[in-house]
Formats: sequence, C-alpha cells, structure tokens
Amino acid sequence: MFLTNFKRSGPSLTAAAISICLFLSPLAGEAHAEGWGIGNWFGWGSDESADGRADGPAPVPAAPVTPEPSARAEPASPSAREQVPATSAEITLTFAPLVRETAPAVVNVYAARAVPQRLSPFAGDPFFEQFFGRQARPEPRIESSLGSGVIVDPSGLVVTNNHVIADADEVRISFADGREFETEILLKDAKVDLAVLRIEGGEGTFPTVGFGNSDGLEIGDLVLAIGNPFGIGQTVTNGIVSALARTHLSPGDPGVFIQTDAAINPGNSGGALIDMRGRLIGVNTAIFSKSGGSNGIGFAIPSNLVASFVAAAKAGGAFERPYVGATFGPVTADLAEALGLAAPTGVIVHRVGEGSPAEKAGLRDGDVVTAVGSARVSNPDALGYQLATAGIGSTIALTVLRDGEQEALSLDLVGAPEVPARDERSLGGRTPFAGAVVWNLSPKVAETLDLPMEKTGVVVAEVERGSLAARFGLQPKDIIVTVNRQDIASTQALEHLLAEDWNGYDFQIERGGRLLEQRVR
Repeated sequence: MFLTNFKRSGPSLTAAAISICLFLSPLAGEAHAEGWGIGNWFGWGSDESADGRADGPAPVPAAPVTPEPSARAEPASPSAREQVPATSAEITLTFAPLVRETAPAVVNVYAARAVPQRLSPFAGDPFFEQFFGRQARPEPRIESSLGSGVIVDPSGLVVTNNHVIADADEVRISFADGREFETEILLKDAKVDLAVLRIEGGEGTFPTVGFGNSDGLEIGDLVLAIGNPFGIGQTVTNGIVSALARTHLSPGDPGVFIQTDAAINPGNSGGALIDMRGRLIGVNTAIFSKSGGSNGIGFAIPSNLVASFVAAAKAGGAFERPYVGATFGPVTADLAEALGLAAPTGVIVHRVGEGSPAEKAGLRDGDVVTAVGSARVSNPDALGYQLATAGIGSTIALTVLRDGEQEALSLDLVGAPEVPARDERSLGGRTPFAGAVVWNLSPKVAETLDLPMEKTGVVVAEVERGSLAARFGLQPKDIIVTVNRQDIASTQALEHLLAEDWNGYDFQIERGGRLLEQRVR
C-alpha cells in the first residue's frame, strides 16, 4: 500500500528495528571501575564515573614513572593486564546472545487466497460454442503474500499484522529450522493492524518472546528487528529508537508508532522489535520510502497495545476501544496562550456527554488532559492509545488542568453501549437510497464502523452493487444528515420520509468529516 510514500511493510511492505549487545573482555567491569569505558577504547573520551554519573572531565593518565635502578620491575598481574584492552581484538560487539534467545520465536507467515476468474462473456452461448466448443470454468488464481510473526505464548499464539493475512483463505507459519504449521486466525482488526494466529498440530511448547514496556522506551535506545524480508529467510537488523508516538503516517491512520532507523524491507511486517533485554517492545509494521526499500525510517506498533490485543484474543472477544463519552481536540499554540499554558501540549475536552463515563469521572468542557497515569498526553491520538492499552474494565488516573489548577480524576473504562438500537432497515423504492442498508448510530455501531463514537443519526452500513444508491454515490459509513431539509434522527424516520411522494431529493451526507450535498431530480 503506497500512500504519499508511506508503506505498510507486510506482504509488500516492512518495518524493522535495532539493538546492540556489548560484550567486553572478562574484566571489563574492572576496567570501567578504573575510569575506562568504551569511549576511551575508541578514543571518544568519557565523563562517567563507575556509578554511571557524570564526574567532570575524563581523567588524564599520569605520566609514566621510571623505576629507580635498584628497583626490580615486577610483571603486571593478570587482572592489571586485563583492565585495559591491548588490541582492538579484545573488544567484541555482538548481538549473538540476544538473537539466540529471541530469534527462534520469530516465524515466517505465508498467506494465500483463491481469486475466482471471470468467465468469457460468450461462455454458454450456443452460437459461440458451435465454433469454440464448451468453455470450461477457469481455475481460481491463487494470490499469496508473506510476512513475519512473533510467538508470544508457549501454546502457539502468534501475533502479526492484519495486512499480512487479510482476506486469506489459508495461513501457514514456518520456523527458521524448516518446520511448517497450519494456523487458525483467532482475532484480526484492521483499525490497529494486528492479528493473532494459533498454531495447529504442534506438540509441546513453542519458544516465545516476552512483552516489554514500550512506554518505558527513550529516543536513542538500542533495538533489534527480526523478520523475513523479501521472503529470503530470517534476518536480523539493528538500530535505535528514532522517535516515539509518531501519528498520522497516512491519511486516516489512527495509530501511534515507534520510529526506528533499522533496515526495513517488504516482508518484515509482523516481525519483532526487541530491546536489549530480549523483550518484545514493538511489532514492525511500516516504512516510509520512495523506492519501496529501506531508507532508515521504519515504524512499529508499541508492545503495550499488542499485549492488550493478545489478551483480547485469549479471552475470545473482539478488541474494542473504551467508551469515554466525550469529544477531544488538540491544544494549539493560540489555545495554549489563551489558557495560559506553558506549551501547546495536552488534549482539550470539547464536550462531555450526559451520563457518560467522562461525566461520572468529573470531566468538564474546557478541561485540558495532560497525562494518563504517569504517561504524558500530547494529542488526541496519544490519549486514544493510552485508553486502548489500559483496556475495558480498568480504571485510569487522569491529570487535568482546570482554571489554571491541576486536578486528579479517576475514569472507569467501559465498552461502547448500543443505545439507540441499530434498527437495521433495507431501503427500496425509486429513491437515491434504494439498495442501501442503514443503521441507527450508537457508540457501539460507531466502534464497529471505525467512526467517532460521539456521532449520532443514521449511517449507511451496506450498499448493494448496481443499485440506485450505488449509482448516486452512496458508500458504507456515510452518515445521512438531512433529506429535503429535514434532519434524519433514526432509520424509522428516514424510511417514513422516503415513503412520501417527492419531485426530487436534496440530501446531505457526512463522509470522513466532510459534509457533501447532492440534488436528484
């Protein structure tokens, strides 16, 4: 998928990450205690003491002292000789121990689906068959894709990207040692671009990678990326965390990502981003590239969100966004100045719904949410990420600014309610809506269709191909706002309105936050 140079790194896209394991000579710790660090060995200099704190300028080695003639020079003790490496060969930089520990849990993912082939337009025509005979139905064409996955449970649960296995009829995984297994898709969600597979037919337990805390990452941390680029086999790349909480990588993308400069190529999607303790801190997902290959800008889904998604898969349910019942917006520079804030950061509360969890928590219009727990909130996407990782059923602590004072609130996270009932209606007749299936909008329906939960009214759920609704441009997720200058509050009201005799139709729909108008005569 190419969107202004933004590419998912799955079947045709990739993401990666970076890390470094540092192994020194046997008594490197003693050398460090003597004031020596890696910087000294490479000539970079060091201003850290043995406890890691800055102690001022690096010590200057004392001038050599010539022993008195009567003194007999004693050979240096082994420990003294090993405090300072004599040659560059004594310094070893390697990721091998981390790779040995984590790589067995990273698998290749192969997805395939059968695509029906179109019959000849003359198939079944008697005249045509006189000359060419009866035409056999063509065999379906098999489309395949490849990516990577990470085993996160010894029972054989594999997490990967949704775009790697989307619409697949068959999904297989293979290990680096050549073993292959069929899998079952337990849960997939296009909104967060994650999927959980279960390995079928395996005996015993599988190697795993444990989850790390992605909220504890800092820019500059070393990381490793393990995956299957271009399907050539398991490959490890390394680098650092380049940025945190990247958002809006493509139009309409609601995700929050870790950015890394690791080499990323198509096929790495779903692979592991590993920290220096061998923990999973991200699932590699996408790259930003003009050529389709790596140029040092890759993105991974944070492990805290992945862990919440895996927990939902284990519970046998869907991955749902918590319902808050309030609308939020970014704090702009002008707004920050008007509110007397030191910087344009945080999320402002626009409207709090009556009886909503937000109202019960004490949130008010005009409040500025600055933190969820200990995590700072810089924009609405970051707030949504923190809510999603906390999960339904939990209680979170909010820090808000109100009238210049800091307040602490507790918010209970609940599932989105389906109120009003969706009251599905299939529209017919000779109207521009004939062939459309419509629902009443509720927070639950909005969650299902990936719409803002505060939206109300009537939404198009389906459009029959070739119908009048399709001809007039209606699309799923369109919100019907007005018809002939009458507000549409429910599916029942819309159906009654369309049953009347009209000379034409003027209607407004909302699509992707934009209001569109159409006139039919």
